[in-house]
Amino acid sequence: MNKGELVDAVSEKASVTKKQADAVLTAALETIVEAVSSGDKVTLVGFGSFESRERKAREGRNPKTNEKMEIPATRVPAFSAGKLFREKVAPPKEPKEVKE
Repeated sequence: MNKGELVDAVSEKASVTKKQADAVLTAALETIVEAVSSGDKVTLVGFGSFESRERKAREGRNPKTNEKMEIPATRVPAFSAGKLFREKVAPPKEPKEVKE
């Protein structure tokens, strides 16, 4: 699903125009990106959390030449799915019955 398809689905579910759905979705995504880039954590209960994480400097290898190289420390965006989201995607397995 791309952004256009998401806008269509949101406009249908929320009974609003596609233009309104696009404006709200765009504003929500921009707000999340701004918050995370400034170091805040954004938590949407049931959906998940967006945050920035520090990645330590490490040693890597150039795949073409196999030379060692230093990869500098950096900040990366991260998403952790919430419990409801995880369970919807992969329902917990029921324990198997033990035969006696």
